[in-house]
Amino acid sequence: MARAKLQAADTISYRSSRTSLWHYMWKYKVLYLLTIPGIVYYLVFKYIPLGASFIAFKDYNIFKGVFGSPWVGLKHFERMFQHADFLRILKNTFILGGLDILLAFPAPIIIALMLNELRLIALKRIVQTVIYMPHFLSWVIIGGIAVGILSPSTGVVNQFIKWLGFEPIYFLAENSMIRSVFVTSGIWKEVGWGTIIYLAALAGVNPDLYEAAEIDGANRWQQTLAVTIPTILPTITILFLLKIGEFLDYGFERVWVFLNPLTYENGEILDTYIYRAGLLQQEYSYTTAVGLFKSLVGLTMLFVANKLSKKATGESLF
Repeated sequence: MARAKLQAADTISYRSSRTSLWHYMWKYKVLYLLTIPGIVYYLVFKYIPLGASFIAFKDYNIFKGVFGSPWVGLKHFERMFQHADFLRILKNTFILGGLDILLAFPAPIIIALMLNELRLIALKRIVQTVIYMPHFLSWVIIGGIAVGILSPSTGVVNQFIKWLGFEPIYFLAENSMIRSVFVTSGIWKEVGWGTIIYLAALAGVNPDLYEAAEIDGANRWQQTLAVTIPTILPTITILFLLKIGEFLDYGFERVWVFLNPLTYENGEILDTYIYRAGLLQQEYSYTTAVGLFKSLVGLTMLFVANKLSKKATGESLF
């Protein structure tokens, strides 16, 4: 009897929770409808392609099809590590990812902290708008702007270098300079987007904390270290973990618009290599193996960073 009552109570509770869930979804149906394009994008371009990842273990032939192509085991993974250029390309990707975290990740934090100290609201909004606008430009446009600015004959940068009495630098044709072009252009394009996120986090800092710190004799710099940064640390941690997750996903367009045969040695990354070998040379199984390796490394790095973050700061993605 008691068991029947418990089962009936569980059934009622389950039905009630389902009713409340549907009621909640119907109440905010417009917001759910707005998420449909994003959900469709991730399903079509991220999740559905995962179903064909097994061709990394096959010798895929477009005439035989996915299921008709023969299994070859780890052949493509062995070829990947034996390839003369793969380790160099992997090293390039790691270096650029490291430079992005070292230089590009702190940039919006620093700018947001500086803007937060501005008392002229109009100036603050103008600066925000100016640094945010490049985010809406495609990498093709960014590449065209960079070519114009860095041109050895007419570019503003080289005109200044020649004015100082030095020889012009071929930034886009020098292996030693190409990485700095990637990183600098990336910072210029995306720093405004990150700044807005951190400014939103700074808006949530309790003003009473600043007043208490000021009463204790803390100056603005000490207030930043003792109040501001610890308060926005959860936001910094989450964005840092997301950045770690895409460590090897540096961005095809970001590199391809600047890349040329003169800069392959230091400029080619896994994404551009996959494009050249996979689409141009039609080595689908091999490049699927490279992409699978890249994803597994990124996932491993994310799990490790998440675990370390949880132990060190108490903040984590999961």
